[in-house]
Amino acid sequence: MQTISFYNLSLTLLPLIFVWYFYYKWTGDNKEVIYSTVRMVIQLLLIGYLLLFIFEEKNALIGFFIIAFMCVVSTWITLRNTDDKSQKHYLTIFAAITLSGVIHLILIIGFVLNLESLYEPRYVIPIAGMIFANTMNAVSLCVERFEKESLHNIGFEQARKIAFKASMIPQINTLLAVGLVALPGMMTGQILSGIDPLIAVRYQIMIMTMMISSSGISVIIYFLLKKRNNS
Repeated sequence: MQTISFYNLSLTLLPLIFVWYFYYKWTGDNKEVIYSTVRMVIQLLLIGYLLLFIFEEKNALIGFFIIAFMCVVSTWITLRNTDDKSQKHYLTIFAAITLSGVIHLILIIGFVLNLESLYEPRYVIPIAGMIFANTMNAVSLCVERFEKESLHNIGFEQARKIAFKASMIPQINTLLAVGLVALPGMMTGQILSGIDPLIAVRYQIMIMTMMISSSGISVIIYFLLKKRNNS
């Protein structure tokens, strides 16, 4: 695979500077884009070195703590988008993200990939990251939209209907566009590394179905718990 030099990588910042200027001009916030970009770079550099250690150690206990950390952090990020920051709401979001994520992780690792060992960090950690990031985004959209619709006093079921549809828009759009508008990142990466395109397609189908089902189930769990807590 072609190696990207740090100089060439820095060229990707040019359009980002353009975005930052208008974000600052139109929103008055001159820090958020810069902060998130710097944090992203630091986090990815750190995780790159950490993954080297994780892949070599193959310690299941380390893997468990990493997945638990993903669940806690994704719940905390989701909670930023809601006005209800109570402990009960945190636990509701945590349960929705964690249950859906773990169900899909077990399905993929234990049955679809059919690995010899249930804990193979080279597979488990990246796939877990994709799952929990995906469920986090779905629940974030769901929570934010549900709260806004609830302000209109339209009833729980109607607000849930609107929020559920809104939370699934990114996943459904991705399914409709894949292969026509863009090749997904995982599939592109595999092809660039020399994997047979037809094998790469199978992996991508696994990822795409996982994305939409994990999103949907996390939102379903959230609303089931939400209704139970409100009753």
